[in-house]
Amino acid sequence: MAPKWRELADRLAEQIRNGDLEPGARLPHIRDLVDAGEGSKSTVHAAYKALEAEGLVTSSRGHGTVVREQIPLRRLGIARYDKAKWRDGDEVAFIADRVASGRAYQRNEQTQTVSRFVAPRIVAAALGLPEGAEVYARARLVKEGDRPTHTLTSYYRPEHVEGTRIVDPTPGPAGRGGGYRVLYDAGYEIDHMREEIFARTPSTDEAKLLQLPPGEWVVELHRTTYTADDTVVEFAIGVHAATRFAWSYDFKVPDSAQGEGDKA
Repeated sequence: MAPKWRELADRLAEQIRNGDLEPGARLPHIRDLVDAGEGSKSTVHAAYKALEAEGLVTSSRGHGTVVREQIPLRRLGIARYDKAKWRDGDEVAFIADRVASGRAYQRNEQTQTVSRFVAPRIVAAALGLPEGAEVYARARLVKEGDRPTHTLTSYYRPEHVEGTRIVDPTPGPAGRGGGYRVLYDAGYEIDHMREEIFARTPSTDEAKLLQLPPGEWVVELHRTTYTADDTVVEFAIGVHAATRFAWSYDFKVPDSAQGEGDKA
């Protein structure tokens, strides 16, 4: 049998998920629920802490316990890398997500730090470099307004980006069209990429940087970007607040049997 605080937390969570308690709604004061027979002060407090750990509410002094906004940003799949967006226009990937989500944005909501150092093993392997080789790292923190949404660090071979806007630490995208336009102008047109994602608990530093509530996980992204001749021109690692994104992919369904028939 579940403890009483868990039963109360589950009832309130159901009200949040079915819309009876809308985003911004304030939950009753702990004393009011105690008086209503929902349990002791410690029982109600434990239920509220569980809801906060599950990312359903936020608690703060002076504001009480409030239902969190649950509408995530739409994180596009292949559509966010459409060449027409960055080659012919100025819609870099994070802006493409905002546009698709109907959300406002400012270019300076992406900050960045550029450095050159010895590549970690995973980065060297992805870029096809020997251990001990140096790479450029372009680390970005992306926010929606004042709230961070994710970090993204792109790693490059020095010979691909030396002297370009990619290694300019000015906040915001690397000029018109961002990093992919810089690579394109340098003769490295991106052609295909591989993305791998997995969920995990955040480190203490990540939780602080992304302003994560207790219990929220992150989604880690590994992106490898290639030219048509399979040259790797970028390897990126992103860390996304799990509840702040909905990952969206549209793609043509393959039919390998059809392909074999065509060869026959």
